[in-house]
Amino acid sequence: MRVKIVEVAPRDGLQNEKESLDFKDKAHFIKLLVEAGHKDIEVGAFVNPEKIPQMASSGQVIGELQGIKRVNFWALVPNLKGYESATKSRVSQIAIFTAASETFNQKNINTSINGSFERFKEFVPHAKKNKIKIRGYVSTCFGCPYEGKVNPKAVLKVTERLLDMGVHEISIGDTIGVATPYQVRDLTKMLLKIMGPKKLALHFHDTRGTALANIVMGLESGLSIFDSSSGGLGGCPYAPGAAGNVSTEDLLYMLQGMGVRTGIDLNKQVAASLFIQEKLGHELSSRYLKSKY
Repeated sequence: MRVKIVEVAPRDGLQNEKESLDFKDKAHFIKLLVEAGHKDIEVGAFVNPEKIPQMASSGQVIGELQGIKRVNFWALVPNLKGYESATKSRVSQIAIFTAASETFNQKNINTSINGSFERFKEFVPHAKKNKIKIRGYVSTCFGCPYEGKVNPKAVLKVTERLLDMGVHEISIGDTIGVATPYQVRDLTKMLLKIMGPKKLALHFHDTRGTALANIVMGLESGLSIFDSSSGGLGGCPYAPGAAGNVSTEDLLYMLQGMGVRTGIDLNKQVAASLFIQEKLGHELSSRYLKSKY
C-alpha cells in the first residue's frame, strides 16, 4: 500500500511561531523537504500580513522555488485579494479554507460559513478555468473550542458544498485534537458516500495523543492521504490549547513499520526538521526526534 503525505509545516506550522523566519531559510527548509521525497508541500499563505506576519514573505519563498519540477507547492488563499497575489507568484495549486463550526469560522476568518463560500465564488471559477488545482480545508470537524462537539452532518454539508465548487481534494481537520478512532471511522464512512477516497484527506492535531491512532483508522477505512508537519510544528491561534499537527517523522516511522510506502526518506526528513528546529531556536514536539537526537 502507498499513501500520500501532504507536508504542512512551512505554512500551518510556521504561521504559529512567534518569530518570522527569513524567506531564504523557509525556502531552504522546503528544498530539504523536496530532497526527502515530498511531492505535496504547503509552502505559504497569501493572507493579511498584519494579522499573520509570519506568512508575509510567501511570494518571495515561492520565487525561490521556481524551477523545481514534479512537486505540488500549495499556497493558502482566503479571498480574491489573496488569490490575485498568489497568481502573481505563479503558483499552480491553491488551498481554500472554511469550518464546520460557525463560531470558529467567525473567529478565524471573520465571516460565517456562508460568507466564506461567497468569498470563494469570487475566485474559484477563475482558478478552475486556468487549471489551478484547488484543495479545500474544513476545520473543526470533530470539535470546536467555542461550541464543543461538532455534528457530523455539519461536516457533510460543508464538504458537499466544496465538492460542488469543484475542489480537487478535501482535507478534514481535527483542529483541536479531540478526535478518537471510532469517530474517524464513522465520519469517514459518511463522507465516502458522497466522494471517492482519492479526494479525501485527514488532518490531525495531536493535542491528546490520538493522531497516529486516528490515521491508522483512516487507513483501515480506505483512505490514503494524510497531512503532517515536520517536527510536529503547528497549532492554531484561534483554538486555545491546540497542539501542533501530527509529526511527519512519527508518521513515517509508524507507516514504515506497517509496510506502507510513502516515497519519503525518514533520515532526510529528520535533517529537514533539525534544520528548522535550529532556526526556530526551540525543541520541536516530534517524539521520533526526541528519541533519536
